[in-house]
Amino acid sequence: MTPAAAPPIATRGLTKRFGRLTAVDSLDLAVERGEVFGFLGPNGAGKTTTIRLLLGFLNPTAGAAAVFGRPGADPAIRRRIGYLPADLALDPRYTACDVIEFFGALRGGCDRQFTASLLERFALDPARPLGDLSTGNRRKVGIVQAFMHRPDLLILDGPTSGLDPLLQQEFHRLIREEVARGATVFLSSHVLPEVEALASRVGILRKGRLVTLASIDDLRRKARQRIDIFTAGPVPRGLFEAVSGVRSVAYHDGGVQLVVEGTVDAVIKAAAALTVERIYTPGQDLEDLFLEYYDASDET
Repeated sequence: MTPAAAPPIATRGLTKRFGRLTAVDSLDLAVERGEVFGFLGPNGAGKTTTIRLLLGFLNPTAGAAAVFGRPGADPAIRRRIGYLPADLALDPRYTACDVIEFFGALRGGCDRQFTASLLERFALDPARPLGDLSTGNRRKVGIVQAFMHRPDLLILDGPTSGLDPLLQQEFHRLIREEVARGATVFLSSHVLPEVEALASRVGILRKGRLVTLASIDDLRRKARQRIDIFTAGPVPRGLFEAVSGVRSVAYHDGGVQLVVEGTVDAVIKAAAALTVERIYTPGQDLEDLFLEYYDASDET
């Protein structure tokens, strides 16, 4: 496969061991051009180690990883990547301007007009030393340096940690704009609502192994949601227990609480036999589904 046709990220049997610990275990993965791929897992699942293998910061114990068909450590490939690590360690004496100039020189230049717009967009003063900045403002510096050269691939590890909700939304808009331009995003996070809002596909990692690979839509179809149905009178026992998709039923004085997997169409049709005063649901809960992959694995 030519570099022009190669996927932004591809791994085959990628494995990394540290002594007896297997941090990444036989990972097979392909990320397509122009997609936002969510890489999920709790702390210690192997997400950051995978990223370091992709970028060539670590050498694999077995298997291989390629970025646009070549090693991630290749300087020509590095120029096409925007990387935001979970912890961006920079000399506190540097200013944001110093960081921009340094990384810009490493990459052979950056889009100065776009960089200025990013600084304004995230309300970041480039003249202040990093040591004087809050956690959120240091995170902004990391975002600017990752995006400023308009990379083809963005590898982001917990990108919105420390940002307030308004800036998180601004960051989401920036991601969508860059994807519309043609960029690919590899988003590693344990913040499920963020991944759900941005990603088209996700991979869930557990103890270094990929336990599922699915589209967000597929996960939503499998996800469970809690529904409270409040009625004018008591709910007949047995009305919902055999309804398609219902996983649990709990009766209370005001009605019934259900946990439903997938579509709620059959539940609504069954509820039509009641005098329904109010229906409350917090929506589909991808976090519950995410945790099920861990609970199920722990039972084996």
